[in-house]
Amino acid sequence: MLGQRVRMQPVPLHSLSELERACLQELAFYQLQKKNMISGISLSKAGPKRNKFIRRKLENSSKEKKDFCPQAFGISLSQVIANDWTNKQMQEAVKGSRRDCLEVEATVTKFRAQFQKKSPFVRGCVLGLGGEFADEPLSPTFLHTVSRSHRRGGVSVDSITDLGDNTSRLLEALQLSHPNELDLRRTLERNKTLSLNPIYRQVPRVVDRCCQHIEAYGLQTVGIFRVGSSKKRVQQLREEFDQGFDVFLDDSYCVHDVAALLKEFFRDMPDSLIPKELYSAFVSTAFMERMAQLSMLQLLVYLLPPCNSDTLYQLLKFLNKVAQHAQDSTGPERQKIPGNKMTASNLATIFGPNLLQREKLLERDPSAHAVEIENSAAIILVLQSLIENYEALFMVSSEVQHDILRRLFQTEPDVIDYLLRRKFNTTLTGHRIPASAGRTGAN
Repeated sequence: MLGQRVRMQPVPLHSLSELERACLQELAFYQLQKKNMISGISLSKAGPKRNKFIRRKLENSSKEKKDFCPQAFGISLSQVIANDWTNKQMQEAVKGSRRDCLEVEATVTKFRAQFQKKSPFVRGCVLGLGGEFADEPLSPTFLHTVSRSHRRGGVSVDSITDLGDNTSRLLEALQLSHPNELDLRRTLERNKTLSLNPIYRQVPRVVDRCCQHIEAYGLQTVGIFRVGSSKKRVQQLREEFDQGFDVFLDDSYCVHDVAALLKEFFRDMPDSLIPKELYSAFVSTAFMERMAQLSMLQLLVYLLPPCNSDTLYQLLKFLNKVAQHAQDSTGPERQKIPGNKMTASNLATIFGPNLLQREKLLERDPSAHAVEIENSAAIILVLQSLIENYEALFMVSSEVQHDILRRLFQTEPDVIDYLLRRKFNTTLTGHRIPASAGRTGAN
């Protein structure tokens, strides 16, 4: 951007482009490595000139089976998000087809009426011999012969069913980070590219729906997440999400059932929301001085894969809101409003063991039990700090943004101008990012 200066402002992590987030992960990795905060994770070579970023070890997802599997529970986070996106696109495609059929049918009906009004002699012969189309609704199948790229409301993935069981191709098409590889190279000539726009928010639908329900109906519920629930109702809800149904949680659902469902989702993830490889690094911040702890936690947050980072942010934001209603308060008419009693510490005690999990210790190790007890207290302190400071931890300072651009200037100089233009426009609009920005690249 010749002749213009862009003054950087702190921005939310999720407002960075996919390419910038991958670069930020790399910068955070090296910073943590210098401070001896991480071990056992290495950067593998991607050729003579480039490094690929954190591969298999950081996101060690189990391979998905080819036969039928649940859509939400007990599967990898990236697969849950891919399933949600697929279901959403299929639902929108069906709605779009029906809408197009109705519009075309209405147009034909209007044309038939106008034509018959002008020329009564040819009544009944307008649409063919015998009036074979007279009262027949148009079949939605004819739309399949038209390219989606030429249709209004076409989805971004032209033929999602053609992808079959090839999860990697599906995730690439959806701009999700593949669990086995995060490629830093942004090359327009290659198929595997990173977007120059923000990534579409990667949060499972079941997490979104549960958080929204509790915020709407359960913030004043005493003992939320601690009071028991109906196992039968929770199981029924779980099955509905697992079958891919678009479940809407209104006030007819019990808040404690929804709370139990949210806990089950994180408990049953095959790989914890915070990768096990980063367990020791997170726990080691528990007894640091506050500013040093927040600095280390922020670098560790930067290191998380995008889908883990986005989901963690959503959860921490929600838990922070729950904690804000822990104490009793007074209403506008001086009535007493009971608090839910769930402080950040109480919430950390409940969610900590599900979010921060370490590799299993050998049972014959005599010190294993003592270590677990000691780490349990550390886990609670760390998650409490994450809940209380989530907003600051998920911000990216102007200095860090400069570091990202300097690094990209050395490796991808052709994209700098576009990124600066986007930052300039974003600054003018007050950091407002279009909902569709993360779905397309700069092509």
